[in-house]
Amino acid sequence: MLASRNFLLILLVILLSTPFSAFSQQRRPGGGAGPGGAGRVGSGIVSGMVFDKKTSEPIEVATIMLFNSKDSSAVTGGSTNSKGEFSIENVPSGTFYARISFIGFERIFTKDFVIQGASKIDLGKIYLSAKIINLDDVVVNAERTQISYQIDKKVINVGENITSLTGTATDILENVPSVTVDIDGNVSLRGNSNFTVLIDGRPTLLDGNTVLQQMPASTIENIEIITNPSAKYNPEGTAGIINLVMKKNKLQGISGIAGINAGLKDKYGAEFMGDYKTGGTQLNFGINYNKRSMSSTDVSRNWTNNNGFYSYYNSTGDSYRNMEYFGLRGGASWDLGDKNIFTIGGRYSDRTMGNNSNSNYEQWTTAQPDKNLYRSLDDGERSGNDIELSSSYVHPFNTNGHELSIDMDYEIENGDDYSKTNLVQGMVIKEGKISTESGPGNQFQTKIDYIYPIDEKSKFEAGYNGELEYSNEKNDFKSYNLVTGQYDFNPLFSNDVKYYTDQHALYSIYSNQLGDFGFKVGARAEYTGREVKIDAKNQNFSISDWDYFPTAHFSYDLGSGNQLMTSYTRRIRRPRGWEFEPFITWQDAYNVRSGNPDILPEYIDSYELGAQKVIGNSLISIDSYFRMTHNKTDRIQSFYSENVTLTRPENIGKDYSIGAELFFNFDPIENWNVNLMGNLYNYKIEGAIRGKDFSRNSFNWNFRFNNTIKFTSSTVLQFNAMYNSPSTSSQGKRDGFFMTNIAVKQTLFEKLLTISLNVRDLFGTSNWESTNESFDFYNFRSSEREAPMVMLNFRFNINNYKNREQGDDGMTIPEE
Repeated sequence: MLASRNFLLILLVILLSTPFSAFSQQRRPGGGAGPGGAGRVGSGIVSGMVFDKKTSEPIEVATIMLFNSKDSSAVTGGSTNSKGEFSIENVPSGTFYARISFIGFERIFTKDFVIQGASKIDLGKIYLSAKIINLDDVVVNAERTQISYQIDKKVINVGENITSLTGTATDILENVPSVTVDIDGNVSLRGNSNFTVLIDGRPTLLDGNTVLQQMPASTIENIEIITNPSAKYNPEGTAGIINLVMKKNKLQGISGIAGINAGLKDKYGAEFMGDYKTGGTQLNFGINYNKRSMSSTDVSRNWTNNNGFYSYYNSTGDSYRNMEYFGLRGGASWDLGDKNIFTIGGRYSDRTMGNNSNSNYEQWTTAQPDKNLYRSLDDGERSGNDIELSSSYVHPFNTNGHELSIDMDYEIENGDDYSKTNLVQGMVIKEGKISTESGPGNQFQTKIDYIYPIDEKSKFEAGYNGELEYSNEKNDFKSYNLVTGQYDFNPLFSNDVKYYTDQHALYSIYSNQLGDFGFKVGARAEYTGREVKIDAKNQNFSISDWDYFPTAHFSYDLGSGNQLMTSYTRRIRRPRGWEFEPFITWQDAYNVRSGNPDILPEYIDSYELGAQKVIGNSLISIDSYFRMTHNKTDRIQSFYSENVTLTRPENIGKDYSIGAELFFNFDPIENWNVNLMGNLYNYKIEGAIRGKDFSRNSFNWNFRFNNTIKFTSSTVLQFNAMYNSPSTSSQGKRDGFFMTNIAVKQTLFEKLLTISLNVRDLFGTSNWESTNESFDFYNFRSSEREAPMVMLNFRFNINNYKNREQGDDGMTIPEE
């Protein structure tokens, strides 16, 4: 760890000495600079819309600058909204031209136009394409930036992150400033592990980390990070929303991707995605399989205290983790005329995540100090499958932007958790335990959204969300019988539990743009009915509550693409079903859990203030935030029995996070793009645990340094480094860790074939340590995982999945 910290300090010194003054102001060909036009105020209006030429998607926060045609002096400007629309008011009379730009895209200039008095000029639809650079007579197509900032979210462009091309959504998120990922692949958003994962805007029954760990990066178009969602979104999740937007083809004809990948030590996979579009009908199909295995060396030091009687147990050994994922998806959409779109889709996934370990184990007590030596053989597996059927209908009215959409989803999830631990001396089993948890879950969701544009600047939105959920879980526990050599069923720790959830929500939002000032205010009301039934004990626990969630977003356009944004939202974290269970469930031989029928939901007040500044083709963004959690819930550990720790959820008090995220994107020289990202925040947690007041405080930070170098039009190198600082919790702490990744991508045969080589954890520095302790237990864990991890990927692009461009509309003039 000391070596990695020294390496980090050296890296920071290098970064601070980088020549950040490499920005160049590009002008219209033949134009000069001058003072004319600045400061004049008129009553003209210039409007239009900006789109991505490749995908036809609107571009948010694109910069539009107006220049005086006589001397090319800047007059005024503005930026696009979430629909790609812009409207620049108070334009003085005169002859002007417009420059439209967005980071990672080629700037374009319009032809001259004339403003007289209160005249209105509509520039129509403007398409931006990938920036083209002439370098030694070789044409280089610039890629989109890896991360783009929009009014209410960050968008991670997955295709531009080649270091994670063969990985999963979790691997992509390692390079995002708001997110930290630990060695086990568990994701935290601004230091909080409670967030909601959506797939194309739809929730799923699966745990968020499970979705991220099994979803192949190759199937994802982009990932949206929404830390302060509007009233339109479900407020569940204290930290916000991670939305996975899946790949979709928008052009006519047959398209597809076929790929295979392989790596060292039992890592391989394959994928295929196909799409057929003709007229208003589109069909799509995808199938993929991935297997990832990883080994590690683990150390554990533990003790428990029962009224002064101490029991100690330590272990050192090797672990082997294996994850297999198979996915299948398909869908179809039809244009029913007048832009009415009907879509159906289906998704099936099958997953297996295994963990096997063989450890040397030593145990002793204060009364018997002589150590007993064992081997601990642990086998665990989480497996299951998931089926989802979805449908949607979009009906546009005559007015532009006036529409009604209806979505329905039905999901079935089957899951099984298995854990087996044997303590062995020689060839004899001295102690053994088996615990299993299984059961199906069903969920039906309905979503209705209505948008009514009041005028060009304001609109009203309203909608309904409904969710019905049912699951039936069976928990069994068996212990090894030393006499019979069999595992006997133990009814004391075995239970059948049924969960019912009935949730309904109504929301409304009003937004308006008053000159440079914009706002969006909303409110959401939710009814939640929940019931937990424990058959064997004839116990029922039920909840019936109404909750209200106000939201407010404000923005102010400072001109020249610079913006100031602020927002407030209220969110909730409802207890999970098992957190109500009053009985003991064995998770493995050393850990048990229990629910808490008195547990209360967490309520979160979240505030954000952000600013963005565009300098040439570079972007600087600063987002400050403050989050306060009421009824803070933590999983509190305590003594249960000799060498066994109990985990139980409790409302312990409040926590506070205040910090800032920094993002800087720039090109030091041509064909070298750099992203500098950092998150710095102070975390404080205070309250009471088992009747004792406590307060903990820590300053946390993480840093990302991403580099993309284009040697030729077909050869790209990417290198990134990341550091996560130490952090604290109510009962413990985790050390920081440092990691570097490198990848190279080569395209061949006019982009028909892409070959990439990916090396993760290049220097083997992503090891970690954690400690949890109280007056009656102590637990220390460390892990040194397999490194480096090397993967080779071959991908074949069919037709439209290559970088094809649409035809130019002839209105704009590309910048030379």
